[in-house]
Order: sequence, then C-alpha cells, then structure tokens
Amino acid sequence: MADSIMSKAATMEIPINSNGDTGSLAGDDSLEQDLQQVMVSGPNLNETSIVSGGYGGPAGGIIPTSSIKGPAVRFNPEYLARRRTPEQRTDIRMKARAANVQHSPPSGHPITSMIQQHPGSMHHSPSGSGLASEEVARGVAVEKLDSVKKWGINTYKCTKQMLSERFGRGSRTVDLELEAQIEVLRETKVKYEQVLRLATALISHFNNMVQTQQALGDSFADLSQKSPELQDEFGYNAETQKLLCKNGDSLLGAINFFVCSINTLINKTMEDTLLTIRLYEAARLEFDAYRSDLEELSLGPRDAAAAMRIDAAQQDYHLHRDKYERLRSDVTIKLKFLEENKVKVMHKQLLLFHNAISAYFAGNQQQLEQTLVQFNVKLKPGADKPSWLEEQ
Repeated sequence: MADSIMSKAATMEIPINSNGDTGSLAGDDSLEQDLQQVMVSGPNLNETSIVSGGYGGPAGGIIPTSSIKGPAVRFNPEYLARRRTPEQRTDIRMKARAANVQHSPPSGHPITSMIQQHPGSMHHSPSGSGLASEEVARGVAVEKLDSVKKWGINTYKCTKQMLSERFGRGSRTVDLELEAQIEVLRETKVKYEQVLRLATALISHFNNMVQTQQALGDSFADLSQKSPELQDEFGYNAETQKLLCKNGDSLLGAINFFVCSINTLINKTMEDTLLTIRLYEAARLEFDAYRSDLEELSLGPRDAAAAMRIDAAQQDYHLHRDKYERLRSDVTIKLKFLEENKVKVMHKQLLLFHNAISAYFAGNQQQLEQTLVQFNVKLKPGADKPSWLEEQ
C-alpha cells in the first residue's frame, strides 16, 4: 500500500497557478487520507522505492531509498490546513484548547503558585551567576577605589596642615594642660627605661658574681678533702661561699621581680597610654586640617557649587571634631589611671628593692627571706636549696 501511495504521490502532476494557489486543484480526498496515514504510521523505507522524474519531469528510473539519508517524506502542515473545511478547523481548535486545559496544573497547584510568585525564575539563564559575580566584583572594585580616593584626600590635607604648622603659617589647636601631662609622661618613660637598663645590667653582673662564688666554694670544698692539715680553714671558706651563693640567689630573685614589674609598667601600661596619645595627636592634625579647609572655603565665593562644597566640608569638620574630642577624653582618663597605677607599683617595687639589697649586704639572711615572703617573690627551682653543711 505504501509503495502505491508513494508512487502515486511522486508521479502525479500538480498544476500551479500564477499566485501559487492550489485551491483549484481537484485533488483526491482518498490520496490526502492515505498521506496522513503514511505520516502517522510511516512507510517501511527499507522496502520502498521512489520514482524520480515526477512533477512533469522525465522519468529517470527508480532510486532505492536505502541510499537516501534523512526523511523520505516531508510533512507540509500548511497544505493540509488549506484543504480542511471550516468545520474541521473549528473542531481542531476546540480539541487543542481542551488538551491544554487538561494538561495545565490547577490554580492551587504548587507549581502554579511558584510560577506566579517567581515568574523570572522559569527563564533563568546559565549566565545569570556569571553576571552576578561580575556585579559583585565591580562593586568591590568601586568600594576600594572610593577608599583609596578618600585616603589620598585625607593624606593631602594632613600633610598640608603639618607643613603649614612647621613653617609657622598655620594655626593648631592646643590643650595646654593636656600637652604638659603628655610631655611629663614621655620624660618619665625615658627615665624609667634608664632604670630598667641599669637594673638589668645589675642582674647580669651580680649573676656572674654568684656563679664565681659557687665555683670558688666548690674549689674550697674539694681542697678541704685533699688537705688534712687545712681541712677546717678550707671548709669554713667553702661554707661561707655557699651561704653567699644562696643569699645571692635570693637577691637575684628580688631584683628579677623588680625588673619584670618595671618592664610591664613601661612597655605595656605606659605604651598603651602613649598609643592612645598618638591616635589623639593624629586626630588633632586631621581636625585642624579640615578646620582650615572649611575656613578657606568660607572666605571664597558663595555660588551653588561653593555652597555644596561648604556643606560637605562642614560635615567633615564636625565628624573629625567629634573624633578629636573623644580621643582627648580618652587620653585624659588614661593619664589619670596611669599615674595612680604607677605610684602603686613603684611604691611596692622600690620598697622591695631597698629591703632586699640592705638585708643582703648586711648579711641578714633572715630579713632577706622575710622580704621575699612579704612581696611574694618566687625563686627559681633549686635556688633555695640548703648548702651541704646545713644538711649535715
């Protein structure tokens, strides 16, 4: 059946008028039905032959379809649509509409609500994430550029203000009382650092002396064993050197405690206050720079652009003034607490140093030990071990 249909379709001549309209064709309805059946079921192309030379052309023989690549018959829906009657077209539309209603999800379906809430998500393109990341990178770059721009403007203003102050052409904000306290603190720190260096040197020298006394006591003890005629004399000197080493270790413990406390006071407490002072001085410089900038703009012309610049300069001025006043208050509070802490720490450490030195050079071992206990000084392991004669 397929062979007869294809041969008939290929060999029949279709007249074409000047407008290309095939409406005047007295076609065979049975041929159209057969073609539609072929479109649905499809012919067996392996056993089908197509007669060439149709449509008025010369016969050129039979070409086997097994050598043809692609579909053998091309469906032309426009041709079939023109052959339908108006009733058939109306019936097809009704069936198509009913099929769409049947396959569409109901109004309360989750898919329908998701589409209504997120209509753009159904048309998401793979390049959306790339565009989003590009926008984020562009935003970060713009933010960094603005930060660098603000830093450059601020650096320029502060440098200009610093040079004008150094050459005597610019004015600066001065708190006389606070400046005096800051100067006293810096001088005190320099003097305390000198005390710390000398105390550290004393520990080094005194430690060498104690080690020498330890070696000398060992030599005396060895000679007392090998010299029977001088055994008592060597033994007394060995015991004296051992006792001095023990007291020396106690004194070294007291001086080490003194040095550690002074070091903490200088390099932590004072340095923390000086760090706040440096921040305060930088804020003071920025405040004066923006104050001078506002004064220069106020003396210039008063057009619209100048008014906008003056408003921006006033905002910067108030911002840096608040920062300056806040840091000035912080410096005042820290200087007060530093002075109280310094008096308390130095009172204790100076008393410890005096009592330990006096007891050691006076040979008062009991007072030296009481001093260590009073100030809660911990000696290194083995420093308080009794001499070999005291163990006898």
